[in-house]
Amino acid sequence: MRFIVLLIVLSFPILDVLATIRFARLTGIPALAWLLASAFVGMLLLRSERNTFRAKTLAALRGDQPLLRGLLDSGRRVLAALLLILPGLVSDLMALLLLLLPINMGTRLATQSAGFARKPIEADYRRTE
Repeated sequence: MRFIVLLIVLSFPILDVLATIRFARLTGIPALAWLLASAFVGMLLLRSERNTFRAKTLAALRGDQPLLRGLLDSGRRVLAALLLILPGLVSDLMALLLLLLPINMGTRLATQSAGFARKPIEADYRRTE
């Protein structure tokens, strides 16, 4: 079983590059240009996601948005960036599909934020000596 999983993991990049070469022959786009462009876009996406994740985390700590929403969005984009950096057309298509999925759009995933509550706690108290 381990051998089969190892074979699949090792053969995916090879088959992915072969599919890219075949696609390059059909379209006339140089395969090396395709691989370099997708790696460059993946690096840009990874770099921009670092700043976006920081902003989302700070917003969650302030109580503006739920923490889980920012984590899922950032995780999805980092995974897509890593798939873009991997050489091959199939991994690029999986990355684009991951980026185009409408995950976390419009609905709240958590009822509480990660930060402090905005309303102060009101209570009656008295001092006893």
